[in-house]
Amino acid sequence: GVLDTVFAVDVAAWMPDAIATIAGGLVTDVKLADALRGIDFANPESDDLRTLERSLLYGVKAKSGPFTARIGKTPTKDTRPLLGNRLPDFEDLMHRVEAARAARIALAAFEKTEALHAYARVFLPLYAAHKAARGWLDFDDLIFRARGLLTDTSVAQWVLYRLDGGIDHILVDEAQDTSPVQWQVIESLAAEFTSGQGARNVARTIFVVGDKKQSIYSFQGADVAVFDRMRADFDQRLRDVDQGLVTLDLDYSFRSSPVILGLVDRTFGDAIRQDLGGQMQHLAFHADRPGRVDLWPAILPADTVKDEDWTNPVDLLTGDHHAVQLATRLADFIADVVAKGMQIPVKGGARAVGFGDFLVLVKRRSAVFTEIIRACKAKGLPIAGADRLRLGGELAVKDLAALLSFLCSDMDDLSLAAVLRSPLCGWTEGQLYDLAQPRAGYLWEALRGVKDAHPATHAMLTDLRDQADFLRPYDLIERILTRHDGRRKLLARLGDEAQDGIDALLSQALAYERSDVPSLTGFLEWLVTEDIEIKRQAEGAGDKIRVMTVHGAKGLESPVVILPDTADHAPPDNDSFMPMADGPALWKTNKDDSPAAITHEVERRAARRKAESHRLLYVAMTRAQSWLVVAAAGQVKKEDCWYNLIAAGMDNAGASATDEGGMVLTGSIPWPANAVAVAPRVDHVALEPWARLPAPPVPLAVALLSPSALGGAKALPGEDGQDTERALVQGTLLHALLETLPLHAVTAWPAIAMALGASPEMLTEAALIVQSPALAHLFGAGSLAEVAVTARINGRDMLGSIDRLVIGADHVLAVDFKSNRVVPETPLQVPGGILGQMGAYAAALRQIYPGKRVETAVLWTRTGSLMALPDDLVSAAFVTLVAEQIAPA
Repeated sequence: GVLDTVFAVDVAAWMPDAIATIAGGLVTDVKLADALRGIDFANPESDDLRTLERSLLYGVKAKSGPFTARIGKTPTKDTRPLLGNRLPDFEDLMHRVEAARAARIALAAFEKTEALHAYARVFLPLYAAHKAARGWLDFDDLIFRARGLLTDTSVAQWVLYRLDGGIDHILVDEAQDTSPVQWQVIESLAAEFTSGQGARNVARTIFVVGDKKQSIYSFQGADVAVFDRMRADFDQRLRDVDQGLVTLDLDYSFRSSPVILGLVDRTFGDAIRQDLGGQMQHLAFHADRPGRVDLWPAILPADTVKDEDWTNPVDLLTGDHHAVQLATRLADFIADVVAKGMQIPVKGGARAVGFGDFLVLVKRRSAVFTEIIRACKAKGLPIAGADRLRLGGELAVKDLAALLSFLCSDMDDLSLAAVLRSPLCGWTEGQLYDLAQPRAGYLWEALRGVKDAHPATHAMLTDLRDQADFLRPYDLIERILTRHDGRRKLLARLGDEAQDGIDALLSQALAYERSDVPSLTGFLEWLVTEDIEIKRQAEGAGDKIRVMTVHGAKGLESPVVILPDTADHAPPDNDSFMPMADGPALWKTNKDDSPAAITHEVERRAARRKAESHRLLYVAMTRAQSWLVVAAAGQVKKEDCWYNLIAAGMDNAGASATDEGGMVLTGSIPWPANAVAVAPRVDHVALEPWARLPAPPVPLAVALLSPSALGGAKALPGEDGQDTERALVQGTLLHALLETLPLHAVTAWPAIAMALGASPEMLTEAALIVQSPALAHLFGAGSLAEVAVTARINGRDMLGSIDRLVIGADHVLAVDFKSNRVVPETPLQVPGGILGQMGAYAAALRQIYPGKRVETAVLWTRTGSLMALPDDLVSAAFVTLVAEQIAPA
């Protein structure tokens, strides 16, 4: 329909003559004619309409209005009369193109949004199924499901009734950051509070705490406008049941000094105060606390000087860059303040300022942010590093990931080269070049060819390649860091802040192993696809300078706060999807091709971002207890940039100008005098030589000697051909019966045998032994069953288990049960393996009972006979069996 409106039937009839006339004009006319010739007016397409818009309408910056018809300008002045009676038709076409543009961009926006929703209809169910299969719920799921329980007609009444019986009070903290959906949950929970008679006749209350001036989390769904709407709603609902809503304003600040609070009141004028929630007047709880605000001269952008050193990174900022200049000055300022012993007001007096008293707040992690950290490190100042780190961007993690990639495939030359140049190997660029150029095959093959020249590198990589197929990702990384000294090497080159990235990588390896089958390739793929960000706990930074965003500093405070990121900056709108208040989400279009609805929404969002920027400044300024320092690097041309807002507030508060072009604001309460200058703190302590030595190798565990596994024959001739496995099972069951039956009454024996899986024949055999008068001393008082014994035999540990041990006043008797089918008649006929086993028990018992006589015997279960074994016979057999297994001590 849009094309039909523009390309009327008669246009195709007269346009060729018009094009010919226009082509005879000036250069501009010739270009117009060429563009029109490319359009098939009889069968137009959507791209043809765009061509007409570019040729017949003004641009976005035109004084007469953006995208209006170029009436009187196209064609040129001398060519228009030549069109004759076709000029009105041509101008009518221009008007139709102007009118059709709005419909075209609206249709394009619709088609784009339709594609978005078509994709969502496929993707969202798959995403939900993926989470459901693993039992996962994200934060939004928890909120929406909670709301569903309270609003779903099938269960809501029952849930609310049950909750009404158990909820007396509702507390909403940080209410200014509560999202509309969260408010719906609160509203549903509190519905019974204002409905008259509830499930219980008790007084219920709702207590809401919030400060609209500190609403800075719109990216998490917070909407400060809902705060006012919900307050009005609760006020009306309470009035309806003859109750009242009590509203209290807390004007006192328990953090900042009067000087800082006075500047805050003057910084935000009447127009800006609407963004903060209306009128405000702060009162300082610490009215006698000295305060100070310094405004440094803004460092304007310097002329860009081309870096002629090709070895420098292309994104390296030179010393002339305004961000570098500001960072250097800031680091010098902090070092100078601490070195001079400058005092800072504290409760009950003053103390010397320390590095941990400085909190540097920025809007975003820009060049100023990174350069401040770099400048403080270069000056040797203790700094906590960035408050957040992206795991994939950490150099230490990149080096470890490169090593893991090489271990996956030794043909990955790039990863191996990165490992060699990393602190893990410490190669120079020259060494790498000599290895790589020239070479015939892969880089790993070249390294193996010169392994004698680089023994440490080759040994490390070979060991890790040998272990890569057997160790889990976590164990492999830990081996790199510990056994091969990787952690120390990385920290020595990259600094202590690399510790967080290394530890986070280990944590992610454990997290991966909990959700997937551990594999090195799987972990690397998972690590690349996951956008992992680690948050440092700034509260526990100790005596270190903290550098963080204002969002991250919410709830924190510090004696000295520095705001270096106050230059011109327009908060970007990075959201591609725009949920409409009265409709579905739209896919944002290009600014110049947006229909009115999207343009209006973009402007509304821009106004909200601007308002939130003002609230963000409020939060930043009120983090300071006593001293606020404001600086800027870049352009400060916008009237509402933070620097100009604070400068205007300081001027209004009567600040004094400084010699260097800045301002300083102090109050009537004098600042504490400086203490005696102190030497800069030294962080590095020299380690003793032993602390740098590698730990001695852990000796390999030596297998324990087992008396039953010393070797030798265990059976006489005639046992051959028996089912060995079946015999072992029967022997084990018989041992269990002989151990268990003496502990229970005879009537319980059949049930015990059945529970153990023993046959009636085996029970009969065991019962005869246990009930034999001649063997009563083996199963009566003073006897022990299944006794574990250990001993040290010529430097080797031995561990065995004696079937039955009888402990007498002057002797001990060790008895072993044997279920051999062929029973020897005399001790001399006992197989050597059994004699050696008994000799081992005797040797162990002599160490345990040095004052008692040690005796050994075998109970042949087949015949129920007990055969005593001479000590010299078993000792000789034991010595013979262990002669080759035990080396002399």
